[in-house]
Order: sequence, then C-alpha cells, then structure tokens
Amino acid sequence: MLKLWWHKLKHWEYWPSYLVYLPTFFIWVWWMIKFKSFKFYKFANPKIKNGGLYADSKMSIYHILPPSSFPKTILVQKEDRQNIIEKIRYSGLNFPLIVKPDVGCRGVGVEKVSNFEELFSYASSMSQNFLVQELISFPNEIGLFYYRLPNQKKGKISGITLKQFLSITGNGKDTIEQLLRKNPRFQFQISKLKQSINLQEILPENEERCLVPFGNHSRGTQFTDGTALITEKLVQTFNQILDQIDGFYYGRLDIRYQCFEDLEIGQHFSIIELNGVKSEPTHIYDPKKSFWQAQREILKHQQILKEIVSINLKAKREKQMGPQIINRSRTNCFN
Repeated sequence: MLKLWWHKLKHWEYWPSYLVYLPTFFIWVWWMIKFKSFKFYKFANPKIKNGGLYADSKMSIYHILPPSSFPKTILVQKEDRQNIIEKIRYSGLNFPLIVKPDVGCRGVGVEKVSNFEELFSYASSMSQNFLVQELISFPNEIGLFYYRLPNQKKGKISGITLKQFLSITGNGKDTIEQLLRKNPRFQFQISKLKQSINLQEILPENEERCLVPFGNHSRGTQFTDGTALITEKLVQTFNQILDQIDGFYYGRLDIRYQCFEDLEIGQHFSIIELNGVKSEPTHIYDPKKSFWQAQREILKHQQILKEIVSINLKAKREKQMGPQIINRSRTNCFN
C-alpha cells in the first residue's frame, strides 16, 4: 500500500481532480463576475443542458448526433424496468451489451453484460435511468477534442488522446492477479476487478486478454498524447460531421474506430460519447507530461471556452436588445 501511495504521489495523473482543477475554479469565479452570470458555461453549447457541464442526458445528446454515427442505444427508465426484455428484443440488440447511467461521467457505472441475468442485476443496482447499448467491436479508441468559434464556419481539433485498454498477457504460471500486481496502473484496479473476474485464473503463455474494454482513465486505461496525428483531412471530416449538430461548439468525442486511415475519411467509426463543457483535454494525462504542462493545456482550453461563451452571450444579449431598441424608436416617432 505504501508503494502504491508513493506511486500516486509521484504521478500527478492520479491526483484528485479537485487539485488538478483548483486554478480553474478561481478562473471561473472571475468569469462569473465578468459575465454577470453564475451559469455562463451553458452558453458554450446552448442546445445541450447546462452546456454539458452537469445533469446532461447522454440519450438526449445521442438524439442530436448524425444518424448512424453512434451505437444503437435504448433508454431504460427507472420506473419501466419490467419491460427490459421487450425493449431489448424490439430494438434488435444482442448480447454482450454495454450498460451505463444516462447521466454520469468518468466511466462511473459503465459495465459490460453478457446475459439477461447480469442485465437485471445491473438494473436493480441503479437508482436512475440507464442506457443499454450495442457493444462496438472496433478495436481502437481515441478522445478527440473539438471546438468551433460561433462566428466561424470551421472548427479545430485541439487534441487527440490515444487509449490503451487494461490488457494482460499470460505466461502460463502467474494468476491474473499476480500479473496485475506487476503494473501499478493495473494494481489500482484489482479491488474493482474482483467483482467480475476470476483473478486466480492462470492464462496460457502469450494469451492476451483485455480485462476492461472501456477507455476510461479511472478504469486502468493508459492515455497518451496523439495530437501529432491531427491532419487537415481529419479536421475536414469532423467539421462535416459536427456541423450537423446545432448549438455544439466545445467538447470531446470518445470514438471507437477500425483504423486511423478510415477515421480520417469518416468511415468505420462510432461516437461512443460526446461531452460538453465538462470535457477534459485528456491528452494531458500522458505519463510523460508534467503537471505544469497539463496546467498550460487546461488554461488554453479554458480560454477557448471563454471566447465561445463571450461570442454566444453577446449575440444573445444583442438579440434581446433588438426589440427594445425598435420599441424605443417607435415611441420617439410618436412623441
């Protein structure tokens, strides 16, 4: 335990988010004063609830995405769980499936279920609406950070995060738990994995197994900075895709894809999630990046957020002032 504690202390990527984003908190306090609004952030993505900072429904966001760009998904409301079987069969979904809270972040509550028994068990543990979603088989996943200034037609990709899932390779003698303990990143996940995996199983030599098929840092996935992979073709492709989403200007897309060459031209990919204001430029969690490099990147994105809010807020206030100016002009004409 002392060894793991020391590893966390030396590697800032494991620090609590409130420490990483403490400087941002003070920036936001100043912006609340500057914009004269406690909820200035909602103007970053006007068509997403709270701009995508909190309480935004994943299902509602899927509804604004271009058709066929995201996994087949159904919403199960907490008061309608007795109809899960009927919903699954009617939708054409097949096991294994992904289940996750309709409102949530950082991979909390995301699970893979292989049959109705596991699905019912998950449903009974949930206190809110949740989604049942097809499992996308594409082998790769990235986080793609995109933004567009409201007064410009084209947006930009400001960062790409490459994701390496929690996977191990057997040697024919060590148990899964023993293999996990050889890597501190994986060792942090042992207590969670005990609930769903037989950690005493011995994998044959050279057999590779992915233990967590979710691209979440909190679930053992390693993030590396893939920003160098940004090309003009990739930007053009996602400008065309995201231009179809009314009122989306700032956020991160988590994308499963077959290969990068296909992704560049908009083929063989699926948008697993789209996040708004709460999005992190997750490429900052590359183990090679220092805390201060990460802070500079966070500040850069916060400045982008501020500019987007400024433009949208100004346009909204000008629109509100328009009728007042017209009314005053009419009044002056009659005086």
